[in-house]
Amino acid sequence: MAKAKAKAKSPGKKPNARRRLKPAARARGLGAAEIALPREHADLAGLVQLVESAGGAAIGGYRDPLGGRALLLATVPITAVQPTPFQRDLSPTHTKRLAEKVDQAGAFLDPIIVVRGQDGLLWTPNGRHRLAAAKVLGLKQITALICPDESLAFRILALNTEKAHNLKDRSLEVIRMARNLAKRERGATEKQYADQFEAAELLTLGILYEDNPRFAGGAYSSLLRKVDRFSDRTLAVSLREREGYAARLATIDAEVKRIIAALTARGFKSPYLRNYVVARINPVRFIKQASGAAKPAMPIGQALTRMIAAAKGFKLESVSNADLAWVAVGAGD
Repeated sequence: MAKAKAKAKSPGKKPNARRRLKPAARARGLGAAEIALPREHADLAGLVQLVESAGGAAIGGYRDPLGGRALLLATVPITAVQPTPFQRDLSPTHTKRLAEKVDQAGAFLDPIIVVRGQDGLLWTPNGRHRLAAAKVLGLKQITALICPDESLAFRILALNTEKAHNLKDRSLEVIRMARNLAKRERGATEKQYADQFEAAELLTLGILYEDNPRFAGGAYSSLLRKVDRFSDRTLAVSLREREGYAARLATIDAEVKRIIAALTARGFKSPYLRNYVVARINPVRFIKQASGAAKPAMPIGQALTRMIAAAKGFKLESVSNADLAWVAVGAGD
């Protein structure tokens, strides 16, 4: 008994203990004396001219404390800046709520990030809702951080923190970004933009969401995470290939809907029916794979072929309420 008590009190990780954030051992970045820049500085001359030609006001410049990049704090006319064309769709509800809160505070304190876009336009990669809220409020100018690095326009998912991204938002932004890059960078491959796209399956799901905004992408994300990988081919070629994968997934989903309708007619009623059916026909369901593995559990084309065959051969009589209960338990994961 004493041994059991000693074992229970032995030191170890508490299961519910919060992880503490450990500060870096060494300081990095610029010091105060290195940060401030006069607006006449050579690194800012182009940005100041860009702002003033657009009808804005250059307020001051500085170097980013982390990377040392020259940045300009300025105001720009609302009409002179627009969101990058591949951002997620605007949420009128979020915009209205944001405008109300800004109006209540009596101050627009959060600058948008602005870069030079195509055809000399000013683009904001992370300020769509703030820009729309400013228009609702009738503002003439909006405060902005002007950055000379145009590649920031393609880092939407990392920069846009105004409103949490769901799977549909992320997928649509990534596919729009890929289509834009395919026109701009004709020789670029998917792998070159892996950091910006974040996950290969978002490209495939984005194509499906373009055709059907109500597509149940969450049911298929587990499959795609294991079989979908970035291509070495050019974006134009890889996107055509993905359109084929998306068409096959749409066919699979049509079969899944047919199975769900048949199960419902047999008396099965559960919010987890789709997850259950998709899991049953998923050919890589039981293949264990480390997160972020470079090699797919199975080539995506092979996985889709096996999946549609399993859907067409699905045996309705094999389904039980106990199976659905098991799926419900794992739904949180």
